[in-house]
Amino acid sequence: MFEGFKHIQVQTSDPEVKINLRYGGNGPPILLIHGNPLTHVHWHLVAPRLAKDFTVVCTDLRGYGDSGKPRGLEDHSNYSFRRMGLDQVEVMQHLGFKEFCVAGHDRGGRTAVRMALDHPDKVKKLATFDILPTHHVLTHTTWQWAVNSYHWFFMAQPYDIPEKLMEGKEDYYILNKLTKMGIGKGGFSKETLAEYARCCTPENLHGVCEDYRAAVTVDMAMDTVDYEAGRKVQCPTAVYWGEKSHTNKFFDPYKAWPEYVADLRKLMPLPCGHYPAEQVPDQVVEELGSFFRD
Repeated sequence: MFEGFKHIQVQTSDPEVKINLRYGGNGPPILLIHGNPLTHVHWHLVAPRLAKDFTVVCTDLRGYGDSGKPRGLEDHSNYSFRRMGLDQVEVMQHLGFKEFCVAGHDRGGRTAVRMALDHPDKVKKLATFDILPTHHVLTHTTWQWAVNSYHWFFMAQPYDIPEKLMEGKEDYYILNKLTKMGIGKGGFSKETLAEYARCCTPENLHGVCEDYRAAVTVDMAMDTVDYEAGRKVQCPTAVYWGEKSHTNKFFDPYKAWPEYVADLRKLMPLPCGHYPAEQVPDQVVEELGSFFRD
């Protein structure tokens, strides 16, 4: 899927975590970060085409794919977007990139937003796919959105209740999650579904649960402090979402994002559901190429 890309793992400052990644191409560096319940393979239709003009780095977040999956700490901070963002900065430093552009989908988008806040000297431009800021989501939750996005609150339940309920049912969970449950699903090849199922292990599901536990605790606390202080992402930012996704149905991205980003260059719906890079890869390549090139 990533012809011509190198496949390596990079040790982070957390001794328990190496980040799995592929990188290739030539030109200015861009980092692509996947969401839940995916891996870096999510970008397989996008990355090789962008690599004609950029050096493209596609990583697995900690807890996902073939990256390290440590046991969550009591306060869940080792799965916060701050810690996951630091992993990504360390990867890019290892590859020799002091500054770079970043695009993130779903949980990767939330990681990228935190990176832009925490490392403004590193992140030159930011693009997000099918998310609203975590603070906005959790302070504007409706019962309709909660039914569609049940996993936010199911996976955030105390250890190890959700882990035990999914144990032994990993394939059933992952395949239904990606193809039947919620809004804007589907559009995956048999090969990518098989890869996502391979990576859906008990260790992965624990990491995902810790990701969501962190979101409603330490992440929300950080975001609330930033919001109340009026602190916004300062770098040029492009925001994309799927017309058929939960983001479009239950929220208003045009209203939400200006409260969190100072330099919004683009707010744009795409003709797809929740997975633009696999559902409308041509548009994603065109948009990212244009935005990161300018």
